[in-house]
Amino acid sequence: MRFFKKYKSLFKTLGPGLLFASTAIGVSHLVQSTRAGAEYGLIMLVFVLLATIFKYPFFEFGSRYANITGTNLIDGYFKLNKWILVFYFIITFLSMFVITAAVTYVTAGLLMNLIQISTNIKNIVFLLLALCAIILLFGKFNLLDSLVKVISIVLVLSTLLAFVFALSSTQLNNIHFIYSIEIFDKKGIIFLIALMGWMPTAVDMSVWNSIWTIERIKQTKYHPTLKETIFDFNVGYFLTIVMAICFLFLGYLLFYKSGEIIPDSSSMFANKLILIYTNTLGNWSYWVISVAAFSVMFSTTLAVIDGYTRSMKFTCKLLFDINQVKYFNIFCLVLIIVVSYLIIWKFLSNFKMLIDIATIISFLIAPFCALLNHILVHSDSIPDEKKPPKWLTKLSIFGILYLIFFSVIFVIYV
Repeated sequence: MRFFKKYKSLFKTLGPGLLFASTAIGVSHLVQSTRAGAEYGLIMLVFVLLATIFKYPFFEFGSRYANITGTNLIDGYFKLNKWILVFYFIITFLSMFVITAAVTYVTAGLLMNLIQISTNIKNIVFLLLALCAIILLFGKFNLLDSLVKVISIVLVLSTLLAFVFALSSTQLNNIHFIYSIEIFDKKGIIFLIALMGWMPTAVDMSVWNSIWTIERIKQTKYHPTLKETIFDFNVGYFLTIVMAICFLFLGYLLFYKSGEIIPDSSSMFANKLILIYTNTLGNWSYWVISVAAFSVMFSTTLAVIDGYTRSMKFTCKLLFDINQVKYFNIFCLVLIIVVSYLIIWKFLSNFKMLIDIATIISFLIAPFCALLNHILVHSDSIPDEKKPPKWLTKLSIFGILYLIFFSVIFVIYV
């Protein structure tokens, strides 16, 4: 009986971790990891692993803080100092439109590839953003949570299958830990920063993880133990690492030194991505993979818009006392969608530049967000017995130094 009670509690906890994974397994994996393996070789595996290891504490801290305090990281920033939250508001406001535009543009390309229509991609983008608005306005967290669980399972299984087939069709002695010398030039360094900016995702999105943890508690009316919450997060985080490695290897095995060029067009990239799967699994897999790839990017777009809408709402509530402003969350949602659409309009002909700009912005603001999360979970708000273990604290410090180091490298090169 105790066995079933334990796993029933764990099932009630699961959700925020998979939602985190669904948000992460998007542009950073489908686009950046594939490009990394295709253009620079397996040396990029080192940087993917470094980014995921050194960023781990800052996302874990979001789940930890929410479970222990019953509030999200935004409340924590405000308690530390009002001006810290002001700065968080500024960097979020300046980055959210570009990041939303980037993930929506990729999703639109996958949808065009899926339905095989020759229309202007601006129409597809408009349709997607409108659909996201409707789902988030009427379905809210429950629908988002349910969609993500199904979509994540489909993409993970299909990607693992493609990875195994690609690996089995390649002679192991032909796989070398080689790299393109171009990784050391200016263009290579900029791409490296862009890759790590969203690997597995942007550090500032740890705020969303804390928000979704609280929303899950409200949804199930069950407050999990700290161990259960961390387990839920670790499942999602482990999935993001496995998927990043798979996409990097797929890019390397199928494109490296093949003469193939990753397209600048979102729809053409989507077609190239689907070919990775069909070339390894067979033509029968086209529709399954097309639907899965579009679905995971659509769930990423949904989660990104939802995350930014909630973040802005909570931030403005604390800074500007907008409790009495009716429909403020709708205003935030509409603002994000409209400005993101205008940005996509601007970057229609340069898909890769839009992705790189979004990921670089995320990396440059990462040290600030990482430092805040470190300070918060080591503050008096957290009881001593529930503060991070020593190994995690040390990893957090190294992670902050790592993020600062590469930010400085980027500034020097640019």
